[in-house]
Amino acid sequence: MIPIENQRLRELREELGYTQTEFAAMIGAGSSTVDIERGKVKLNGVVVKELYRRFGINPIWLFGENTHKRIREEKLTVMPRVITVDAEGLENIVLVSQKAAAGYGLNIEDSQWLSALPQFQIPLPEYRNSSFRGFEVQGDSMLPLVKDKSWVICSAVESLDQIKNNEIYVIVEQESIRLKVIQKDDMQKKLKLISLNPEYAEMETEYENVVEVWHFHSQLNFGKNNDLITLNQIYTEIQEIKQKLM
Repeated sequence: MIPIENQRLRELREELGYTQTEFAAMIGAGSSTVDIERGKVKLNGVVVKELYRRFGINPIWLFGENTHKRIREEKLTVMPRVITVDAEGLENIVLVSQKAAAGYGLNIEDSQWLSALPQFQIPLPEYRNSSFRGFEVQGDSMLPLVKDKSWVICSAVESLDQIKNNEIYVIVEQESIRLKVIQKDDMQKKLKLISLNPEYAEMETEYENVVEVWHFHSQLNFGKNNDLITLNQIYTEIQEIKQKLM
C-alpha cells in the first residue's frame, strides 16, 4: 500500500499542474517524483521542507494527521510557483518579452503557458543555485543603466522580507511588470518604486499586490553599441559558450 504522504504528494502535484520532472526539480526530489508517487521511495525531510517553503504545505496534513493543507504565514511568499526544466532536469531561464508581459502576472501558476515562452540556459556558475528569469525592458525609466528593449536576467526572491532597500528588482503584479529601485515601508505595507531616470515620478504598490519579485542580476547586451540582439542570436551565443566549456 502506498503511504498517505506519498499519495498526497501526487495529489498536490496534480492540483498545481506540474509534471513529475518539474515538481521534482522544485522540491529537491531528484529527476522525477515517479518513484515517490508509487511508494518506492520515502518522503525525506528535504522534500517536506521545500513543500512548506514554496507552497506553505502543512507537514502534519502531508502525513495524514490534519485536515488543513496549508499553513498561513504573515509574510508574503513571492517566489516563482512554476519553473521549467530541460531533458536533463536542469532548470531553464524563461524569457518574458514585452508582448508576453501583458499576460505574465495572470499566468504565473500556469505551467503550460510558461512552457510556451522562449527558454535557455547559461552554463556558468553565476547562474546556478537559484531560479532565474529574463525580462525584456520597456521604456527608458531605468536609464542610464538599462535601455529600452534590453533584457535583464534576475534571480528569484522567496519573500518580501528578503528585499534589500535601494537595490534593483523586477516587481510582478497581476497586470504589470516593473524594473525599479525598491524601498520597503513595513509600517504601511508598501513598496516604493523608484526610477533611475529623474524624469519619472516615484510610485508605490501594496505588499498584497505583489505576486513575484526578481532581483536584478545581469543584462544581455552584446556588440559595440550594446544593441539588443534577437533570441536566436542569444541562443547562438550560449551554444558557443557551451562548446568552449566542453
